Order: sequence, then C-alpha cells, then structure tokens
Amino acid sequence: MYRILLADDEGITIDSLTFIMEKEYHDKCELRSARSGRAVIEMAETFRPDIAVMDIRMPGIDGIEAIREIRKFSPTTVFIVLTAYDKFSFAKDAINLGVLSFLTKPLDRKVFVDAMNRAMASIDKARDQRSRELSNREKLDAVVPMIESGLVYSLLLQDNTPEVIDNYRRLLEIPESYGFIALLACGDALSENLNSRRASDVQMTTAPGDHLSNPIGTGIRLQKHYSKIREILKEYSARAVIGQIMMNKIPVFIPYESSTMDYLDRVSTIDQVRKSLSYLTEETGVTYRIGIGSVKSLSDMRISYQEALRSLRDSSEPVSHADDLPVTCSYEQDYPLDLEKQLFESVKNGSPEKAAETADLFFTWMEKTQVQTHENNVRLKAIEFVLWAEHIAYRSGGIGVYRFGDRGDYLSIACGYPVRELHSWFVEKIRAAAEKIADKTISSAEALTQKAKEYIGTHYAGDLSLDEVSRALNISPYYFSRIFKETEGVTFIEYLTDTRLRRAKELLAEDKLPVKEICSAVGYQDPNYFSRLFRRSEGVSPTEYKETHEKQ
Repeated sequence: MYRILLADDEGITIDSLTFIMEKEYHDKCELRSARSGRAVIEMAETFRPDIAVMDIRMPGIDGIEAIREIRKFSPTTVFIVLTAYDKFSFAKDAINLGVLSFLTKPLDRKVFVDAMNRAMASIDKARDQRSRELSNREKLDAVVPMIESGLVYSLLLQDNTPEVIDNYRRLLEIPESYGFIALLACGDALSENLNSRRASDVQMTTAPGDHLSNPIGTGIRLQKHYSKIREILKEYSARAVIGQIMMNKIPVFIPYESSTMDYLDRVSTIDQVRKSLSYLTEETGVTYRIGIGSVKSLSDMRISYQEALRSLRDSSEPVSHADDLPVTCSYEQDYPLDLEKQLFESVKNGSPEKAAETADLFFTWMEKTQVQTHENNVRLKAIEFVLWAEHIAYRSGGIGVYRFGDRGDYLSIACGYPVRELHSWFVEKIRAAAEKIADKTISSAEALTQKAKEYIGTHYAGDLSLDEVSRALNISPYYFSRIFKETEGVTFIEYLTDTRLRRAKELLAEDKLPVKEICSAVGYQDPNYFSRLFRRSEGVSPTEYKETHEKQ
C-alpha cells in the first residue's frame, strides 16, 4: 500500500490523476488531494505521503516552497513535480530538493505511469533497506548480550587466553585496559520476623552475604526482567557490560580508563548506582543491593569481583564500595605488588625467561631496600615465593608426584646462604617451576600429536575425520585441532592429505594397482577429486606420475 498525495489547483487535473491511479493501481494506493500550497503542507503533516505529485503553480505557497516545507518533517517522501511552464529555474530548484521526476503539462499518461512506477520502486527499495536494517538490529540486539556475557565470564573465570578477551573487547569496542565489577544482588528484603528467627532457618532462605531473603525465588522471577534490567543499567552506564544471572546475582563489568579511581569519581559512581537501584525496584518490584569492587586490570578482574562479593557481605547498605570498607588486603606504599603479580603470572603461564627476569627484579628490590633492616624477612619471602611457585607447578601437573621430603633442604638454604647466593637460588627455583609447567604443556601436546599421527597412519585409508581422531584420543575436537596445528605447523586435514598422497606415490611407483584402486586404497572415493589433489601437490596427474616411474 502506497500513500499518494495529489496537489494541483485545477480540479480537472486532480480528477484525471485520480482516474489514472485507480485504473492502473486499483487498491494498491491510498489517495488524498489538495488544491493549494498551504493545504498540501497541512495534509502532509498528518497523512505523511510516500509519494507526492505536486503542481509548481498553486495559489499562495507555490509547489517548490511546499516541497521545501514538507521535506522538513517527512524526509522520505518521493516528489513528482508537474508544471505547465517548462522553465529551467523551476527544474533546477526541483532537482536541488531531490525531486524524482519533473513532468510538463499536458501530461502524457504513459510518462506519468512510468514516473509513478519509478517512485514506487524507490519506495520499495527504501522499505527493503529499512527492513534489513531493523532485522540486523534485532539480530545484533540478540547477539550483544551473549557477547557481553562471554566477556564477563572470561574475565571472572580467566579460563580464556588474553587473545580471546581481546576479541571480545574489539567486538564490544572496549579500548580500556582497566575496569571494575559491580555485583547486582536481588531478593526480598529481610523482615523483622525473619531477622528474629533461628540462624539456621535464616541461612535456608538467604543467599550468603546478601542480606536478602528468598534468593532462589527472586532469581527465577528475575529472568523475566533481565532485558529490562539491562536496559536500565545501560541507561545509567552506557559502557556497562552485563553478565548472565547467577542464582540471584548479575555481575556487571564497567570499563575504566585508568588504574585507580579518585574520590570524586567513586562518589559519583555510587550516586549513579543508587539512582539505578531505585529505578530497578520501581520497574521490577524486586529489592536489590549492589557491591562494587575496586578498579583492576583485566587480568585481575576476579579480584574486583571478590571485593564486590565482600562488599555485599560486610555491609548492609543498598550500595557498598570496596574502597569504603576494610575488605581488601592493603600493601605498604613501596611494595612492588605489580612485580609479584607478574612473577606468579609468568610461572602460571609456563614462561621461564619472563618468570626468571621478574624474580631477579623482585629480589633486587629486596636487596636494595630490605636486606639492611629486614634480612630475615627477605629470607622468609624467598622461601615463601619458591614454595608458592612450586605449589602452582604441582597443581598444574608439571612436577608430577608430590613427595613430602623433596624440599627438606630449602629451610637450611634460605637461612644459611649468603644473600647473593640466595638471590641466584631464588631466581633458578622460580625459573624451574615455570619450566616444569612449560615442559608439561609441551610434552603433553607432543604426546597427543604423536598418538594422533599413529592413529592417522593406520586409519588414513578409511573415511577419517577430525572428530574420529579426537574421540580416539578422548579430547575435544577444538582442543585437538589447536594442539595439532601448534605442534606440527599444519592442520589435521593438511597432514591427512599429505599422508594419503605420500602413500599414493608409493603405490603408483610400485605399478601393481590401477589408479582407481590406489585412489580408494588411500581413502578417496572420488577419482576426480583425488586426481585434482594429486596434480595440485605434484604438478602432474596420478597417471602421468605412474607412467614416469614405469620408464625408470
């Protein structure tokens, strides 16, 4: 259906155009008409025509001026201009206003219908484009929450590589390397009666540390409000990245541009969160509390999450911030906390050189600032870090069997070595822990790859797939594919193809089987496909390869 507005000061012209439209398009059009510039503008304001056929010469406001006014509130209207005056100035003005067609009177029916068809085609094209844009927007609206949940999940559980997190950040256009967690908890407010009940009964109906009752029930009710909650949180913090509901809590990651938040920003953040809580309760009928963690780097976002949890637990306020409560461990001003984090992160990642470099920097700091006054503490710190690095290696499976007496000399070394020798021992032990993890990762990958190659070597002649090999190794296809590529430098398919073609060349050189049987013997059912692969690899067809070896 097209809304058509006909504007001409001559009634006979309007009647003629109406007759043509009804005859040509039947009920595809809704027609309205006007006989002056002012009437056209007023009607267009309510009718919002898809197409307007305008006479230039009308009483009062002329057609060109009317088009200019209509353009202001109905920019998508397509205009066809009629005039009895074939003047270039009118045509120029019409073109500048984006008029589709400029027709002169007396009007030729075919010319008018052609112009109307072009206008309708233009309307259809614009509608299709808007429909696609709306469809894409709907799809994006459905996908964005999933991407946001993926990022929050990765930040809190740290089960993905930095590359995966960076991919999420690119998709969500998050340039910041810092942020904090705001943890939204929902429930029914604790009543006086509930507070007076036995502690064991209260524990049955409250979430740990929430100071809210009925966490499971409200968590279920919250599901239907999830979209509304996202909408409200985005309204108060457009950059908020919102996770999924976990029992009665929703973790929210807020990107931040620097590593620390000053006092005024903290106060402003708390104030905004308070306002959002009131709106959330008003819109959903559920009571909420929010705990806010301190700003951390992305790799330490779990710490901000734990702080947000402790804020909920240690305060009964609707909004509580970790920096306002004694809920985190603080360090003396000059302690190199970043070095400590880098050291253990390097050990955990199996990066021996980086771990040793950071260990050396940390011990050098102790030598320069602590040995003179706290030598015993330096020795304690050395053994503390070494034991913890080895604990990480044990937990990862890098060291193997734990034996109670394996570290019996560590105490005497820490107490008896001169500080400089202790420095070297400390660095080497940290390096060794990281190497154990790296070796375990490499040896594990190499062992898996070797088993895969053996399996391929005995099963290449069948309909072998990545899934089948993964199942035989009892690992996921994704993990196997990644490990195989990293270890061998080629994909599983590339290796399988190379194995089959090498065996095909051996069989072709032996000259005992026809090409078709060799094709089947190396795992290919389609001779043409086999021939294309072979030619791509060797530059000749299987038959040509066979003939060449027959002559030798």
